[in-house]
Amino acid sequence: MTVHPSLQNSIDAWTHSIDAISELVNPLAESEWNRATECPGWSVRDVVSHVIGLECEMLGDPRPIHPLPRDLFHVTSELSRYMEVQVDVRRCHTAPEMTSELEYTVIRRNRQLRNEKRAPDAKVRWPGGGEVTLEEALTRRAFDIWVHEQDLRRALNQPGNLDSPGASITRDVLLAALPKVVAKDAGAAPHSAVVLDVSGPLEFMRTVRVDADGRGTIDGSVSLGPTVTFTLDWETYVRLACGRVRPEAVSDRLKIEGDQQLAEAILAHFAITP
Repeated sequence: MTVHPSLQNSIDAWTHSIDAISELVNPLAESEWNRATECPGWSVRDVVSHVIGLECEMLGDPRPIHPLPRDLFHVTSELSRYMEVQVDVRRCHTAPEMTSELEYTVIRRNRQLRNEKRAPDAKVRWPGGGEVTLEEALTRRAFDIWVHEQDLRRALNQPGNLDSPGASITRDVLLAALPKVVAKDAGAAPHSAVVLDVSGPLEFMRTVRVDADGRGTIDGSVSLGPTVTFTLDWETYVRLACGRVRPEAVSDRLKIEGDQQLAEAILAHFAITP
């Protein structure tokens, strides 16, 4: 048996982004590891620590036993507390320690993925609790790694890969969440239509429609006379949907037409990552 074809896109996207992260951080001076990123409370070192820690958990490594300081104000939930352990335990690590652990972890994960024999619907443990299918786990990891690659690129002023394989997976993950954001979270009225017009390296237009029962669906067809239209570039969409910036901080890159009250309600729930 070989890796199932339906898993290969996620594996390829993960590989592309994790290699890009390694290339970004390998030449960094010690001080550059302390640069702040748009992830609340996290530096470049912290983002890389998070990447290493979750990949180690995907490998089945035991989690570190590590008490967290009480003054981490960005830790506001049980999930963020769970994620912070792998980050805080590495805050004293030097640049060479970080790059060598990242390299070793990537080698191990590449070997694991190359030898993956399980079916896409096989259940696997997911960091933080519960189980998901292998296919979903690999999609989530490709999504997470690409988003963190972009966090690092913005912090280090090294833009790139906005149209890479990981970007395409991220687009699909974010769009899949949009009907719930519009119909349930923002409470759009039945028969509403919300258009998302995105430009840039990944260019697309999608319409979220709310049916008579208040359920949302998404498609690529054009809506005549939509209730709200959002026009923005791809990177701004990612930053908003991943909770990196507030809408008011990117108002110059976001055009809103139509029902302003509904638009504000949608933007208030736009971020889908904790």
